[in-house]
Amino acid sequence: MNAKEVMEIASFAGEILLSSGAEIFRVEDTITRICNSYGVECECFVMPTGFSTTVRNKNGEVYTTVKRIKNRSVDLHRVEMVNTFSRGLMEERASYKEAMDKLNSIKNMPYFSYRVQLVSAGFVALGFTKLFGGSFVDAFLAFLISMFIFYVKDFIQQYGFFQFLEFFISGLIVGLFSVIIGKLFANVSIDKVIIGAIMTLVPGVAITNGIKDALYGDFISSFARLIEATFIAIAIGLGVGVALILQISWV
Repeated sequence: MNAKEVMEIASFAGEILLSSGAEIFRVEDTITRICNSYGVECECFVMPTGFSTTVRNKNGEVYTTVKRIKNRSVDLHRVEMVNTFSRGLMEERASYKEAMDKLNSIKNMPYFSYRVQLVSAGFVALGFTKLFGGSFVDAFLAFLISMFIFYVKDFIQQYGFFQFLEFFISGLIVGLFSVIIGKLFANVSIDKVIIGAIMTLVPGVAITNGIKDALYGDFISSFARLIEATFIAIAIGLGVGVALILQISWV
């Protein structure tokens, strides 16, 4: 296998990892590991929104590729699968076609159905509402609201609006629904419902990865992830805050 084909395999693996929410050091390690398993020298530079990979073959020829990652999500199962794939190459090298077919199967592997994701979002809200001392009624209401905002957020994403707007509208919906329900039912704790319902929006993985990147010395990537997580939290807070301000104006 030539160096260019090795670079394509490594870059494809890095693309899957970065678009699935993997840490920067993990992406760099995987790209380097794949290249080394085929005896190819490699240098890579990874940022949260893209990466570049340069390889050199035995004749001194250099190949470079740049990948821009626009759509990012959190899929730890894909991260695990790519990790297993890269470590398997250290024991047994695969041909170019076998490696690309395997990576394509990982990229296109079926995710949880939309219905399962929707219900899971509701149960996350239900669990956190109870964890923070809410009643069963509060938890059930948070369950319903969380499923609805999951649907709305997914609907907004399809139209390509910027991320800040998605989370702002989601937070606004949580706040408005909680306020309206609180006015209709006196025994409902608005704050507990809000806390539970917004938990599916909280960027916990981004914060964790930002801290891990800092610990591994990738400070630029760490700051980028933490700033992104901060803006998401601000958007959610602004949405809820606007709803609470509207509640005061109604009173």
